Amino acid sequence: MQNKANPKGSAPRPAQARAKHASSARPADRAPPPGIEGLKTRDVAVSAIYTVLVEHRPFDDAFARAAASRDLPGRDRAFARLIATTVLRHRGSLHAVLSTYLAKPLPERMGRLDEILLAAAAQLLLLQTPPHAVISLAVDQCRADSAAKRFANLANAVLRRVSESGHGRLASLDNVTLTIPDWLLSRWNEAYGPAEARQIARASLTEPALDLTVKSDPEQWAERIGAVVLPTGSIRCAQAGRVEELPGYNEGAWWVQDAAAALPVKLLGDVAGLSVLDLCAAPGGKTAQLAAAGADVTAVDKSAGRLGRLNENLSRLGLTATIAVSDALTFASEKQFDAILLDAPCTSTGTIRRHPDILYLKRPEDIPALAALQKNLLERAAVLVKPGGVLVYCTCSLEPEEGEMQVAAFLDRHTEFTRRPVMLDQETVPMSWRTRDGDLRTLPMHFADLPEGLQGLDGFFAASLVKSC
Repeated sequence: MQNKANPKGSAPRPAQARAKHASSARPADRAPPPGIEGLKTRDVAVSAIYTVLVEHRPFDDAFARAAASRDLPGRDRAFARLIATTVLRHRGSLHAVLSTYLAKPLPERMGRLDEILLAAAAQLLLLQTPPHAVISLAVDQCRADSAAKRFANLANAVLRRVSESGHGRLASLDNVTLTIPDWLLSRWNEAYGPAEARQIARASLTEPALDLTVKSDPEQWAERIGAVVLPTGSIRCAQAGRVEELPGYNEGAWWVQDAAAALPVKLLGDVAGLSVLDLCAAPGGKTAQLAAAGADVTAVDKSAGRLGRLNENLSRLGLTATIAVSDALTFASEKQFDAILLDAPCTSTGTIRRHPDILYLKRPEDIPALAALQKNLLERAAVLVKPGGVLVYCTCSLEPEEGEMQVAAFLDRHTEFTRRPVMLDQETVPMSWRTRDGDLRTLPMHFADLPEGLQGLDGFFAASLVKSC
C-alpha cells in the first residue's frame, strides 16, 4: 500500500519483491471455511487481482482458474469479476484513499493484504456493497492468509474509516492520472493532444456495455434482448447478465464482439464467394463475420487451444471455416487469396475498457517489439494476397506505431499496393472516425452521445490496401 508521499497508484515496494514472497500468500488459495457466505466470491476476486498486479499474468486466465477452483455459481462469479475489474480500473484512486488511513507503508511480507484492502475498498466506495459484510469478509480473508493474518485488526480499522469518510476523499482524486501509467498517458498526449488524450483515458477506465454481432435482423434481436441497435449494425446491451442465458445464444443467432472490432471486416466489402484468409484469427469474431457473409474462410492462428474455442463457437453459430494451426509468419498456401484480414498482435491499448489488466501488463518496450512483428506479418500477407486482391490490416492499439505509421511504412516498401479509403457510409463510420488518409481510427470515447451505460467503443485502427494486378 502506498503512503501519502507516493500519490501514484503503484505500491511502494516493487512487485518483484512481493512476488519473491508469493509462497507466503498461497494459503489464501485454499478453499474457504464452509458456511461463510460470500467469502469464496471475495477470494476469487482477490486471487485474480493478485495474479495480475504481482505475478503479471493476464486477467481472463487468472480469473477463470480462480473461479473454477472454487466452483462459484454464475451470479457470484459475475460479482467476483466485477470486484476485480473495478479494482483494476480504479487502483490508483483506491490506493490513495487507503493510504489516507495508514500511518506508514505496509511491508513486503504481507501476503495478499494489499489486494484484500483494494477489493474491500472497491466494494465500499464504488459498488455500494453493505459495509458490515465487506469489512467482516475482508478480515476473514486476512485471517485465512498466513502472511496477512497479523494485519487483520489493521484491516478492520482502516476499512471502517474508509466506509465512514472515504467517499469524500475519493471524490477529490483524479483517477486518470492516478491509474493510467505515466508513459501511456504521455504517449496519448503526444499522439492525440492533451484534451483528447484525457477523454481517451477517462473512457478507457469505464466499464463497457456488451456488444453483439448478429447474423441477421438486428432490430428483432435487439428488441428480444432489450438492447439498442448501433449505427454500425452491432447491438448493445447495458446490463445483459450471463451471456449464455440471453435469447438467441442457443440458436446461434449472434456472437459477442465489440462494435469497433466488427468494422474491419466491413472494409473488405462484399466477400460472398471469395476466398478470404483470416490471419491471427482467434478468438474468432471476424472469422464468424466472414463466414456469415458467405466467404470461403481459412482461419489461421498458432494457438490450437484458441482455435478449438473458435471452432466450438462456429459450430454453435452454424458456420464453417477451414481451420489451420500455424504461425502466421510461416503459414504456407498453394493458392493466393482474394482477400486477407490481418488482425495483428498488438499492445491492445484500445481495449483497456474491456481488459483493464493491460494497464499493468504492458510496457513501453512492447511497442517496438510488436511493431517489428506486425511489419513481418504484413510482409507475409502481401505475398499471400492475389493481384487485384484486398489486404485489410487492423490492430486494437491506440499507438500510431502499430497503426498509421505501420501502414505508411508498408506502402513505402510496396509500391504494388495502394490505400483504399473507407468506403462505408458516414452513418456507419462518421468522418470523425477516419484519418486524414482515409483509414479507420475509432477511439474509446466515441458514441459519447448515447445514454449512460451505452457509451464508448474500443480503439481500433484499420486500413484497406489493394494489390495491383
